[in-house]
Amino acid sequence: MNQAQALNVLETGANVFLTGEPGSGKTYTINRYVEYLRSHGIEPAITASTGIAATHINGMTIHSWSGIGIKNRLSQSDVRAIAANDYVKKRVGRAKILIIDEISMLPPQTLQMVDMIVREVKKNHAPFGGMQVVLVGDFFQLPPVVRNSYNEESQENLFENKPIRFAYDSPIFEQAEFVTCYIDEQYRQDDSELLSVLGKIRTNSFDDISLALIEQRKVDQANAPADAPKLYSHNIDVDEVNNRMLSKIPGTAQLFLMNTKGHEALIAVMKKGCLSPERLHLKVGASVMFTKNNQKEGFVNGTLGTVVDFNEETGLPIVKIRSGKKIEVAPSEWTVEEDGKIKGRLAQLPLRLAWAITVHKSQGISLDEAVIDLSKVFEFGQGYVALSRVRRLKGLYILGWNDVAFQVDSDVLKKDEGFRINSSGAEKVYQGFDKEELSKMKDDFIARCGGEINASNVILKDKKKKISTCDKTLLLWKEGMRIKEIAELREMNERTVLDHIEALVKNKKIKKDELIETVSPEFFSVVPIIHGVFKSYDSDKLGPVYEFFDGKYSYDELKLARMMMKK
Repeated sequence: MNQAQALNVLETGANVFLTGEPGSGKTYTINRYVEYLRSHGIEPAITASTGIAATHINGMTIHSWSGIGIKNRLSQSDVRAIAANDYVKKRVGRAKILIIDEISMLPPQTLQMVDMIVREVKKNHAPFGGMQVVLVGDFFQLPPVVRNSYNEESQENLFENKPIRFAYDSPIFEQAEFVTCYIDEQYRQDDSELLSVLGKIRTNSFDDISLALIEQRKVDQANAPADAPKLYSHNIDVDEVNNRMLSKIPGTAQLFLMNTKGHEALIAVMKKGCLSPERLHLKVGASVMFTKNNQKEGFVNGTLGTVVDFNEETGLPIVKIRSGKKIEVAPSEWTVEEDGKIKGRLAQLPLRLAWAITVHKSQGISLDEAVIDLSKVFEFGQGYVALSRVRRLKGLYILGWNDVAFQVDSDVLKKDEGFRINSSGAEKVYQGFDKEELSKMKDDFIARCGGEINASNVILKDKKKKISTCDKTLLLWKEGMRIKEIAELREMNERTVLDHIEALVKNKKIKKDELIETVSPEFFSVVPIIHGVFKSYDSDKLGPVYEFFDGKYSYDELKLARMMMKK
């Protein structure tokens, strides 16, 4: 099936499992589908299985979206409590289409819990409350992390006593009758030799011919290109390379500490999932990679660059990316929400040293070249993911490998054969519809979702509105929504919304007294102290105040405090 055929299936409103090899254009197809929905006035819920994956799609984790947070099982009372939460009720209730990316990394019980919550919110016993669900991913890639005690902790009476690991093991996967759209095109790689190697790994038929091609790309560490990102299976190797390379640059490193807030156990879990490190050391000349998406600032997760300077006023690093653009990098936030409240928050620069990264954190990234060490691979799919990051065989420099490196999970291989058959059958069925039938199916689905069948009507409505982005934020503010809610609804970074609020305060469209509701009582009690520090410097610059408190308060908190100052 090609991308256009998959898009046709999606537009009819069927539940879809969109899959294909790395580089086949799964994300591109989903982006086109999202554009199509928005052109008809429909806003889909865009989520992913992990925080890392969520940053790639400018979405949120499925755990946050559904309100299940870090839970791995739900009682009926849990389901009712979560579904009764105003934030979850509003978010899930208005959703007509749910997209979940990187489905290979979502445990089966999590998919089941999402179904339970959606049914309860929508008061509809159909799978996922009757809305369209689109699962995106490739089960040959990295699997979910499953605890050894999983069978003891799994949802009661939900699964049989059999080995279960992947989302397709969940009963709801079959009940929802997903149509498999298996894209067989290739856009990342255009190298027949590399495609051959990847194809042999994917079918567990890696042979001597494939091995000979890999051996041609084997290099010693000393002969590997110094400026190419290096991929390892373990964090310890990544840290060793990054620390060694940083130490070679003369001068003292600038230290940026992660600011945290929340329960210690939750924060520990969040730190493990965060791409940015707890302690980030940077120097001018350091090779870095962005760890979040920020289209407005011009970077995405995986954007590579070099630190070229530090802002004298704020102390923040200035990174020159490979396009030549220079970006002053401010801290970003990672949060976990439960019951409508933020339970954990991390604040750190959206950067990490990039001389080396783990295979796990490279998923979703395309590289022109990479130095890859597969000698310590411990999980099926790691070698496949690592090799598929590179566009051409000549861009691959491999340091070594072990027996697992070129293997995939045999159970996934068997399941994949069924997915291909399902996709082929779906292709024939949809080719059997004439244009009028297909058009009617699409129009009926748009109507059920409350959209405009005539897409030009949506465009005309948008042109009539023509209000500024700040005023859009103001309208939501007046409805009682606050920064996090506005950012979530408008699919923006919270810092962008904060900038809007600051502009609205300056223009006296928002009163300073209204800001009190945006901060906790604990923080509000120290606002006068923060104001005193600003006054002692006789300046409204954030950098010196941030340093005075040794990073205890984030730049966003300091900015809010500054807005409250009476002048």
